[in-house]
Amino acid sequence: MTQKQIFSKITPNLLLVTVLDSSQVTGREDASGPDQILQVSVIHLPQAKTIRPHKHKNTSRNTTGTQEAWVVISGLLKANIYDVDDSLLDIISLGPGMCMTLYNGGHNFEVISSDALIYEIKNGPYYGAEFDSQPIDQ
Repeated sequence: MTQKQIFSKITPNLLLVTVLDSSQVTGREDASGPDQILQVSVIHLPQAKTIRPHKHKNTSRNTTGTQEAWVVISGLLKANIYDVDDSLLDIISLGPGMCMTLYNGGHNFEVISSDALIYEIKNGPYYGAEFDSQPIDQ
């Protein structure tokens, strides 16, 4: 398996985070279960592979909450993972080609290289930090 899964200690079986390492993938690996708001997969495509042209239907979805994913392009990061009660649960090192998805709980990042470049993806619409997040006091 090319992913790490972190579950809550407070609420057993509640998935907080998945981490994918693209350097280990030989096919398709889904990080998200079908019930998650944010669907994240990593797919290794061999040379000359073609994905047939397609478009997506306007399917109505009703979701509550925010989930985020970050893809590290360059640099090194340390991610602190917080459980649903705001206690520090795990510390993860992230490097180029890795993707961390947060489903529940909290997080913060510290850049441990000279700099870093990441993609951030979250479900929307996004109304700004004052409506979307709350601080964790540590």
